[in-house]
Amino acid sequence: MTDTNKPTHSSSTNPYIPKGDGDPSVQAYISAMPGWKYELGRQIDTLIVKAFPEVRKQVRWNTPFYGKEDGWFLAMYCYKSYVQITFMTGSSLDPVPPKASKVEGTRYLDIHEDEGLDEDQLVSWIQQALKLPGHKL
Repeated sequence: MTDTNKPTHSSSTNPYIPKGDGDPSVQAYISAMPGWKYELGRQIDTLIVKAFPEVRKQVRWNTPFYGKEDGWFLAMYCYKSYVQITFMTGSSLDPVPPKASKVEGTRYLDIHEDEGLDEDQLVSWIQQALKLPGHKL
């Protein structure tokens, strides 16, 4: 018997989560992150909230977004072998997050299971992104 309430996942392991606003939708996404990605998702979410307690949250396109009053600054997405953090204004951050995007200004950080997360660097990027205009979706 299958659980019809259990979220399904894409072939890349990204959870399929209904769109929604607020922390409950983002927590549903994180809870559905498979394996080691779940703990990483919790860690990322906790660091964002600690750095910016007033953070706005939403899920769109099976992706959790984090923002402030004027727009969004960060998102995350599960792939088969890593979790990707998207910095909407990443090209303005110092140091610039390592992975380029086809979208102007956007940069990525891919985190693999055996690498771990540089918490200090993530918090620095979050604090820098909060000083920049948010991205409209």
